Amino acid sequence: MAGIISPSPTALYFTSNVGGRRLKAVSWAGKSVSGNVIRRRSLRIAAEVKFVNAEEAKQLIAEEGYSVVDVRDKTQFERAHIKSCSHIPLFIYNEDNDIGTIIKRTVHNNFSGLFFGLPFTKVNPDFLKSVKNEFSQDRKLLLVCQEGLRSAAAASRLEEAGYENIACVTSGLQSVKPGTFESVGSTELQNAGKAGLITIQGKISAVLGTVLVCAYLFIQFFPDQAEKLFPPTS
Repeated sequence: MAGIISPSPTALYFTSNVGGRRLKAVSWAGKSVSGNVIRRRSLRIAAEVKFVNAEEAKQLIAEEGYSVVDVRDKTQFERAHIKSCSHIPLFIYNEDNDIGTIIKRTVHNNFSGLFFGLPFTKVNPDFLKSVKNEFSQDRKLLLVCQEGLRSAAAASRLEEAGYENIACVTSGLQSVKPGTFESVGSTELQNAGKAGLITIQGKISAVLGTVLVCAYLFIQFFPDQAEKLFPPTS
């Protein structure tokens, strides 16, 4: 007696001329049920993630109705974000108090946190749920982050969850020129990822350089006064 033969999917990929988008065509051949062959082939087209630059992203918002979803952490979002965007972070502050997390947080805060202003975070367990609560699967979503890595990771998760109209800004908001998007915050979008001691390193170097140059010129042009102020040691 003939059994049921499971359909065998075949995937084909091809590119389009719209940004960096790929289309995936998945087909299923016919199957045999109780000895009778059913000649049926179905075809499903699924659009994969589209990567665009800042100008192309602006067009997607204005002309194609894409909604902007900012997946950065709260700190970077508050420094600067695109006006009227939705904030659904892929990572959230890790405030767990188990001993392992406390040690990791202390080490992080004394290095990456201190020098680069990076918060200690963990994956947001409610990310997909939050997106689904706000956007249906047929909505067009433009995901943004600071460097382009978190938005790409978020896009992959949303694609697996059934979202088919997703775009990301290549290299993130750090590559956006001032004035490209109307923004809200205390700094420009491209500078929202800069924090910690690294942001004042240049200022400290400039001040020290100025002091050293002035001291050198003072010694060169006023050697007598310099000798009185800085007597040589015997």
